[in-house]
Amino acid sequence: MSGDFDDTLFAPQGGFSVQIRDLSGGNGAEPVETIRGFQTLAHANSFARRYVRDSIERCRTPGLTADEVLAAWFAFGEDAEVVGSTSQGWTSGNEIRDFAAEPVRDSEERNWRVLDPRRMEEDEGGEGEEDEA
Repeated sequence: MSGDFDDTLFAPQGGFSVQIRDLSGGNGAEPVETIRGFQTLAHANSFARRYVRDSIERCRTPGLTADEVLAAWFAFGEDAEVVGSTSQGWTSGNEIRDFAAEPVRDSEERNWRVLDPRRMEEDEGGEGEEDEA
């Protein structure tokens, strides 16, 4: 089996992770948060994609052109990067211009919270327990 396919079939120990970066530079080059526990690459990729889609939509205001939305995102938005995948992790560079050009039509496209593994841990651990980050 080629190494190119390994990361699509098997998660690294502890699962895949997604790093969130503040594009305003407030945290320098360091991620502001690392979300761990994605058991499949598809799960991590979907989370990262929805997270960035939501960030773009939060930067969008009425009347902005696609270039202005993109500029606002680069100034104030958050990017997400899948960690633990050598070649198949989702990156915003592939879709960010499309996101800026077309406002989201289905709110599910930006619902990253439903895919958050921390939420799943809370659901398994019982209601009312807080996850310490």
